[in-house]
Amino acid sequence: MTERLQAVQIKINSARDAVRGDDGASPVLAAVVDEFAKKGEKAAQSPDERVAVIELEQAGDSAKVAVEADPGVSPATRDAVLEAHLAICIAKSKLDL
Repeated sequence: MTERLQAVQIKINSARDAVRGDDGASPVLAAVVDEFAKKGEKAAQSPDERVAVIELEQAGDSAKVAVEADPGVSPATRDAVLEAHLAICIAKSKLDL
């Protein structure tokens, strides 16, 4: 699971970079994606990967909703955030709950 979370963090970092570089992205989206990234960093360090993955998925869900609601965001940024969300969903599906 550690390797999966590291791969998810790469996607999240790409999404955060895309949002930061997108002049059309709202400050709300930027804040939500920053929080998603912080949760990703925390998940990688957590001794309880089950709880970490669940928290990370919740942050990913928030990022997904925020990017879908942001009318100014570019398609590339939207795709990057959605890819990060999908990555944590896939990682969660591999978790032994």
